[in-house]
Amino acid sequence: MDILLFGKNGQVAWELQRALAPLGNLTVVDRHSTTYCGDFENPEGVAETVRRLKPAVIVNATAYTAVDKAESEQDKARLVNATSLQALAQAAEEIDAWLIHYSTDYVFNGSGDKPWREEDATAPLNVYGQTKLEGEQAIVSHMTRYLIFRTSWVYAAKGNNFAKTMLRLAKDRDTLSVINDQYGAPTGAELIADSTAHAIRVALASPGVAGLYHLIASGETTWHAYASRVIAFAKAQGVELQVETINAVPTSAFPTPARRPANSRLNTEKFQRTFGLTLPDWTVGVERMLLETLI
Repeated sequence: MDILLFGKNGQVAWELQRALAPLGNLTVVDRHSTTYCGDFENPEGVAETVRRLKPAVIVNATAYTAVDKAESEQDKARLVNATSLQALAQAAEEIDAWLIHYSTDYVFNGSGDKPWREEDATAPLNVYGQTKLEGEQAIVSHMTRYLIFRTSWVYAAKGNNFAKTMLRLAKDRDTLSVINDQYGAPTGAELIADSTAHAIRVALASPGVAGLYHLIASGETTWHAYASRVIAFAKAQGVELQVETINAVPTSAFPTPARRPANSRLNTEKFQRTFGLTLPDWTVGVERMLLETLI
C-alpha cells in the first residue's frame, strides 16, 4: 500500500513517519520538497502531487499554526488551512484515496465546562480556528473516505513544548505565573500518530468508519496544574530547579492578539468506541516525555 504524508518535521508529522512506516510504502513531502510539491501555499501543486503518486492513503500533518500571527495573516492562514485542503480533498476523491487530516478544538468557542462532542455547534474565537473549520468543511463537502481528528494541547519530546519551557524558566526564576482558567488535556504527538496508524487499518477494512472524531488524551488539567506537575516530577528525578512559587493567574494576565478558548476539553467516546482503543490519562504521556527529556 502506498501512503503519502504531507509534513515532515512538525511534532505530529515526525511521529507519523515512525508509526506509518509498517503500513506500507511511505512517501513524505513538505514545503521544501523538490521532486513532489508539498507546499500548501500552492494548492495546485499539492493536488498534482496526489494525482502523480496516486496513494491509497493520504495523511495531512501540514497546517498554518501560528495562532496569533494568523490574526494579521488571514489570507495566508486560509490558503494553507482551507484553500489547499479543498484542492487536496478534490484530488484525493478523484483517485478514491483515504484522507486523514488533523483539526483542533479551536473550532469551538471554549464556553462551558463539558467536553465538546463532535456534533456540537462550532463557533471559532479566532482566525486560526475559523480557517481550520473551513478546512474541515472542505473535506466533508468533497470526500467520502476521510478521517478528521480534532486534537489539542499537542506536545512531543522532539522540539520545544510547554513543559520544556516551564523547566527552562524554573532553573533561573524563583517565581512563575501560569494561566489557571484554561482547561484541556496535554496530548502527545506519539499517541496521536499511533492512534492514527491503528485507525487507518480499521478504516481500510471497514470504510463505514469514515468521519470526524475527537482524539486527545484522557483526563483534564489547567496550564497551571500542568506546569506544577512537570516541575514536581522533574524535582523528584533530581533536577535542580530554582523556582519555589508557581502563581495561578487568569488568561487576562497574558493578553494575546488571538482569543484562546477557556474550555478545550474534547469528548473522545466516539473515537474509543469506533476504533477499540483506550486513550490513556494525559499524565502518562507527559511523564514519559519528561523522562526522555531529562535523561
